[in-house]
Amino acid sequence: MSTWADTARALALVAGCVASAAWAGTADTAAARAALGRTATAAEVAAWDIDVRPDFQGLPKGSGTVAQGQKVWDGKCASCHGDFGESNEVFSPIVGGTTADDIRSGRVAAMTGNQPYRTTLMKVSTVSTLWDYIHRAMPWNAPRSLSADDVYAVTAYLLNLGEIVPADFTLSDANIAGVQRKMPNRNGMTTEHGMWPGRGRPDTHNTACMKDCEATVKVVSAMPDYARDSHGDLSQQQRGFGPTRGVAALASAQAVSVAAAPMAPGAKLTGQYQCMACHALDRKVVGPSFSDIASKYRGQVDAHAALERKVRAGGQGAWGSVPMPPQPQIPESDIRAMVGWILEAK
Repeated sequence: MSTWADTARALALVAGCVASAAWAGTADTAAARAALGRTATAAEVAAWDIDVRPDFQGLPKGSGTVAQGQKVWDGKCASCHGDFGESNEVFSPIVGGTTADDIRSGRVAAMTGNQPYRTTLMKVSTVSTLWDYIHRAMPWNAPRSLSADDVYAVTAYLLNLGEIVPADFTLSDANIAGVQRKMPNRNGMTTEHGMWPGRGRPDTHNTACMKDCEATVKVVSAMPDYARDSHGDLSQQQRGFGPTRGVAALASAQAVSVAAAPMAPGAKLTGQYQCMACHALDRKVVGPSFSDIASKYRGQVDAHAALERKVRAGGQGAWGSVPMPPQPQIPESDIRAMVGWILEAK
């Protein structure tokens, strides 16, 4: 678990170094640097130190049954991944494509065949990866809201759907290593490549050409026009420091400085709460565009209240078969601000 612990301590050091640049040129730079930053507390390190390794270091104690996992799955996961992890409508399927022979051999035969898509259980080689990702990143609209027992239960449910464990199985920190020995693609990961540390050889066999170079550089790859607006204004989704900046992707923003117009609070919140992953301002992505939503509710007396209820409770069928997951974790004031901005969309 030292990876995250070291990272957390390094962040404290980096914060001090970055902030100290503002003091450059002063009479007492050394003293100014010494006054910036501090050692991370044990609680701060623990908040970052949540990774679970393939050898199960960092795995918390706990347990969960397949049946318990199905209840959690139905309430918090099925809206995006389907009742049985098979949905390909929002994300790639999690379950499918593995066989009993794969479980015996540790290699998924369909990875080299004509399988039209590759599921998570086909690709993942360690059960710790599955557990760790669910723990730190799921559900999508409320990451890290599942308890350790919930994560064990959901993982057990997925493993049962892949026929890796039986329906009456209880997954726990005591038996998860045994489950690893049944993962269908456990032998599919290799370290026999140049990117692995210590190999001392490149990952490719190309020879560098340093002669007869082009006099001018031509850009041969660019974002196509039809994709520029798919996920909002990319310039507003990038960090505000360092040499790299995002592209002002929206058509209306292409000729305008990124800082020319401040973003409305409601617009900022749609990015903060991941709404832009499924919606765009003026076109359908996974869900309807905000402008289409505004048109549908325009003129309704209870439009604000109705849409606030929809955001809070989720729903399915109003705009197609893809369901929208509920968002009960968002404060009422933030929902109100987002809905107000969405209903003003043109």
